[in-house]
Amino acid sequence: MHQFLVEHPEMHREELWSWNFTGEAPVVLFRVEGLREPYRKRIAAVDDIEEFELTTGGDGWFYSFVRATPTDDEWECLLAFAYASLLVVPPVVYSDEGDAVFDVVGDPDDLRGLLAQLPGDVDTTVERVGEYDRRRGPSVPMTDRQRDVVAVAVDLGYYEVPRTATLDDVAAEVGVASSTVSDHLRKAESAVMASLRGVTR
Repeated sequence: MHQFLVEHPEMHREELWSWNFTGEAPVVLFRVEGLREPYRKRIAAVDDIEEFELTTGGDGWFYSFVRATPTDDEWECLLAFAYASLLVVPPVVYSDEGDAVFDVVGDPDDLRGLLAQLPGDVDTTVERVGEYDRRRGPSVPMTDRQRDVVAVAVDLGYYEVPRTATLDDVAAEVGVASSTVSDHLRKAESAVMASLRGVTR
């Protein structure tokens, strides 16, 4: 389903919000941003999915309630997280760029053990280590490109008071038009403000 998210032009983002086990079949709740009917057709064709239900959502999004039997590779990933001290903090965000982004809270030694036990074909990046702050988590729905532009803007001083960089400065550093930078920053700012209010758009 993540590959479907990557390949389909009208699917943008999927968030794993909650999960539980019924025997050996996890029951999971996703929030999906994209077209409902293509998603329904694709998920209905997945053999390992025992049942699913799509609920009514908002404009361009919906919830997906799924019961499925994990594959051997999926079990290997799940068991890597089987430390008593570790907690995956939802949501787990699946992007249309092929990434799965999430926060893990727990003992530093067990966190290192987790990374060592993940399957070899799983490419991992630790973005930060420190005290947990939900405001910096993956629930802020920015694309990787928006994050990159925001990082450059912060580094150059665009958000300093008073500003020490302009949109043109950021655009020159990123290598795109000023209007494109403005669009990225406005969307990123909207996403951040919505997340601080506890709202995901």
